[in-house]
Amino acid sequence: MTSANPASAPDPGSPAPAPVATPWGLVILLGALTGMGPLAIDMYLPSLPAIAAGLKADPAQAQTTVAAFLAGMAVGQPIYGPWSDRIGRRVPLILGALIFIAGSIACALATSIELMLAARFLQALGACAGGVVSRAVIRDRFDHTETARMLSLMMLIMGLAPILAPILGSALLALGGWQWNFWFMTAFGVAICIAALVRLKETRSEATALQASQENPFQSYAAVLKNRRLIGYALCGALNGATLFTYISASPGLIMGTYGYSSAVYPWIFGLNALGVIGAGQVNRMVLRYATPDQVLLRASLVASIFGLGLALAAATGIGGQWTVLPLLFLLLSSYGFMQGNTMAGALNVDPTRAGAISALMGTLSFATGAAAASLAALFHDGTPRTMAVVMLIALVGSAVSLRALALRRG
Repeated sequence: MTSANPASAPDPGSPAPAPVATPWGLVILLGALTGMGPLAIDMYLPSLPAIAAGLKADPAQAQTTVAAFLAGMAVGQPIYGPWSDRIGRRVPLILGALIFIAGSIACALATSIELMLAARFLQALGACAGGVVSRAVIRDRFDHTETARMLSLMMLIMGLAPILAPILGSALLALGGWQWNFWFMTAFGVAICIAALVRLKETRSEATALQASQENPFQSYAAVLKNRRLIGYALCGALNGATLFTYISASPGLIMGTYGYSSAVYPWIFGLNALGVIGAGQVNRMVLRYATPDQVLLRASLVASIFGLGLALAAATGIGGQWTVLPLLFLLLSSYGFMQGNTMAGALNVDPTRAGAISALMGTLSFATGAAAASLAALFHDGTPRTMAVVMLIALVGSAVSLRALALRRG
């Protein structure tokens, strides 16, 4: 196992180390475990009207099942992180998969909107274990640069969810009703739980176990929150990621409302932007053969801010209409593929002995920041892309400033 010195500051000017062989089996398994959350969010979206009708609820109540899931994702992550540092990675991952299975079954059998809300919250409590602990497993196995490469590779697997899940969800809805979506999630959970039991080995180091045994979760979080560099990486990643949350929230109104595309065309535009994120993540993985994660972050955050400024100007002036806004939006969102794996790797490299707690902190901050940005864009929405673009620009500038002023500032 390769380790990094948690006390050493990253050097953006140092050359990247030679890449190691890719452990495809591990990456696919961890990508599938991390994919529980995106799958459960995106797959059932086409079924929301049918769920509302089936459970005798109005559309707004059905929409709250998305919020219930996001709340479960935010609540569960701070629990799994320190716990995986204390007892190891396998048990939290497997328990999370079992909770996800139970929540999926409860969703399929729900007979009221209240039961559906509770079941979605339970499902999310299980799903969030995959993301938190899988990132810690990657850091256990690899150094700073290789962690960034592996996280970018996992993005390829996770990124298939927003492209394929809505299409699959629509097909299952047509074949057997909205419940089939949740029975598929159940089967998916069973498959990856069995794979984790059989294939996943414990990766937590003795140093991590010793550190965790000497402090409770509150002390662990207090320690990482005092680290300026870690907060810089966390804010950099969360603020960049807020643009993706804002887009997801605003895209139906923008694409189908403002620009008048049909509900049949919308998934293809949505999927195209998802391909941009996936493609950028794979380009990032190749670039990391020649540059360090911090070197990539410095350039990507600047370029993303420039795209954000261009989008804001296009939205404010109306020049080119959708033919200017949508391409700039594609380029801006693609920056996510360069930023997320590298900010996560940088944060985990600050203190590898608290990898679980750091992963949980990063995930929770990402969801909280994304929810705040999406809510702000919705609150001031005026039927144009202007508000969305301004929120994105502010987030991207904040991301770039956090990186330079906190994560990579010397002294």
